[in-house]
Amino acid sequence: MNLTPADSSLSVAPNSRANAERTPARHHDPASKPEVSGAPTAGVASVSHLINKVAEYLTASELKKVKEAYRFSDEMHLGQIRKSGEPYISHPIAVAEICADWKLDAQAIMAALLHDVMEDQGVRKDELIERFGAPVAALVDGLSKLDKIEFQSQIEAQAENFRKMLLAMARDVRVILVKLADRLHNMRTLGVMIPEKKRRIARETMEVYVPIAHRLGLNNIYRELQDLAFSHLYPVRYRTLSKAVKAARGNRREVVTKILDSVKNTLAATGIQAQVYGREKTLYGIYRKMRNKHLSFSQVLDVYGFRIVVDSFANCYVALGTLHALYKPMPGKFKDYIAIPKLNGYQSLHTTLIGPYGTPVEFQIRTTEMHRVAEAGVAAHWLYKDDEASLTDLQQRTHAWLQSLLDIQKQTGDSAEFLEHVKVDLFPDSVYVFTPKSKIIALPRGATVLDFAYTIHTDIGDQAIAARVNHEHAALRAELRNGDIVEIVTAPTSRPSPNWLTFVRTGKARSAIRHHLRTINLAESTELGKRLLAQALSAIDIDPLLPEALIDKLLNESSAKSLDELYADIGVGKRMATLVARHIRGLLENDAASPLPPLASESKSGKLDPVTIYGNEGTAVQLAQCCLPIPGDDITGQLKRDQGITVHSTDCEVAKRHQSKEPDRWIELVWGHELSRRFDCRIKVLVDNEKGVLARVAAEIGESDANITYVGMDDDRDHLMKQLRFTIQVEDRIHLARLMRNVRRIPGVARIVRERT
Repeated sequence: MNLTPADSSLSVAPNSRANAERTPARHHDPASKPEVSGAPTAGVASVSHLINKVAEYLTASELKKVKEAYRFSDEMHLGQIRKSGEPYISHPIAVAEICADWKLDAQAIMAALLHDVMEDQGVRKDELIERFGAPVAALVDGLSKLDKIEFQSQIEAQAENFRKMLLAMARDVRVILVKLADRLHNMRTLGVMIPEKKRRIARETMEVYVPIAHRLGLNNIYRELQDLAFSHLYPVRYRTLSKAVKAARGNRREVVTKILDSVKNTLAATGIQAQVYGREKTLYGIYRKMRNKHLSFSQVLDVYGFRIVVDSFANCYVALGTLHALYKPMPGKFKDYIAIPKLNGYQSLHTTLIGPYGTPVEFQIRTTEMHRVAEAGVAAHWLYKDDEASLTDLQQRTHAWLQSLLDIQKQTGDSAEFLEHVKVDLFPDSVYVFTPKSKIIALPRGATVLDFAYTIHTDIGDQAIAARVNHEHAALRAELRNGDIVEIVTAPTSRPSPNWLTFVRTGKARSAIRHHLRTINLAESTELGKRLLAQALSAIDIDPLLPEALIDKLLNESSAKSLDELYADIGVGKRMATLVARHIRGLLENDAASPLPPLASESKSGKLDPVTIYGNEGTAVQLAQCCLPIPGDDITGQLKRDQGITVHSTDCEVAKRHQSKEPDRWIELVWGHELSRRFDCRIKVLVDNEKGVLARVAAEIGESDANITYVGMDDDRDHLMKQLRFTIQVEDRIHLARLMRNVRRIPGVARIVRERT
């Protein structure tokens, strides 16, 4: 490619960005770009390597468009340098080269070259549409951050950026491919950043981008990002482990060579054409195994693995049999990912054998096509297709997952919640279960029967009441295992319970349950939120009756559509009443034309008044199952997201642990007067092991005007006595104390206590 000096040379200016400090320059007017004394000498960024790569598979007209995109990006970034001193244009070129390695199409290569021009240089989307077409502009827009929008916190801004990126990815998977290439180059050049920024970017990479790369089957990117993030998060551990691996490399060379020669000779003798090579496990993979299994480095024997690539599907299994004849297989260490591929499309046979000198050795056996997919994942079939019928099996699975992101977005209240749900679904470990019609369903490890129900359909999840796993009755919270056959039992009258959120595992299930609770319990949540905000305002000397102008400003800044929506958000724990009250106070103090309203009361200590609990608030107020508080107990409340208030006894050990972690989410509660319902309570009775004692105790509980909802019986430790466990319904502590006195008088009763977990 022949480039004019304007095409290939770059001036230098300071820079400020997450991965490169730069001073943004105004586009359209190169003369206005700031000059900085002492800046490094201008570098030359050649695109010849990139052009040579894309010329291998793009047409002449597509190549011309790529060159146009480069020239425009070069002009926009003129005068900018990276923190490392390189011209900034070197970064978009490097990102485009990574995309070219995947042989992404011309639009994706152009988007890679242009991916920072909207975010950094203020180039408008309509200008990109005019110059390069709507598809390229949409890709760049999906990659651009939302820096110009004001957010309440850095966390919220980050979550909103991820939400936008993931939703753009759901519409066009090329967005995330370019973004992963961008993140990979940033991580490769992260060494020049200050330690705090390196750790922040590395942690973000490990939590979000590494799982996404794994989910899309981009194993090369996945492994490299993992190791790079590990090196910046734990630099001392990384260096120590790196030295240990290098030292072990020499010691184990003889073993590796012996295994390679034996396997090659054995496969050749069997007539199987195969490529055999050893591979060293990543440093992070070794570190994770040491940490999870509490091993020293010397105890991690399988630092090396071997990969066998054969020419046909059938020869995968022939090679497996050949290996098992050569070395003894370890029991329970065989996995067939060919018959049941992983979620990301990965296919291989995995087996661990006892090699020479008693060392465990892992082998992966796959075909050439499987190997291509294993290394490049969804990028191995990069062609962008609108026709779903023409998608490969891998693309169909990826398409289904991307569509689930759109489903979660429809049911999700905000960006942070959306990101939370998506991150849950990005964990790599999976279990594979079957529907009654033998369809395979992949779920995250730890998923429950209820997760399965929501994966099938939201309505099935909402109406689930029970299940059969392997033709036996199972609870909705039962954890599923590989190979389970699951059948869901539904009822039209069943509705989601807030308690379901404590055991579901998938993002789709969480978002669907929360969406239902938000909409169905809206009136209860709104009323509770109104009470909570009124008390929070009164505590800081503000009348809860707010002026109309203040309400409009509050709704505008909080992104709530109405005051009732704001109350509902507070009632379900999505917003904190104290924080909203402080924000209102700040608005009043900053508005000279709107003086503070009169005080709600004469004396204020700054402490919130207790919230009164009557027990009839519905699902907006839940009584904690760990301590089952009853009227007369001192109580405290935990504001749980989308579950309203959970009421605990103040002496509850579970409450104390949670309160120490999130003190801001706890409020003081008091019981109201003239309560019109009964409350569950657990008691344990230690009795002599004699005939008729259970009947006598149950009769006395009934005589004491209490309902029995559960009875259980266990042997005492010495088997001389029985432990009777009851869940009963009482009015309050006085009622419970009277009942316990009456039961204690029964002959054969040794002890009675109120039971809490």
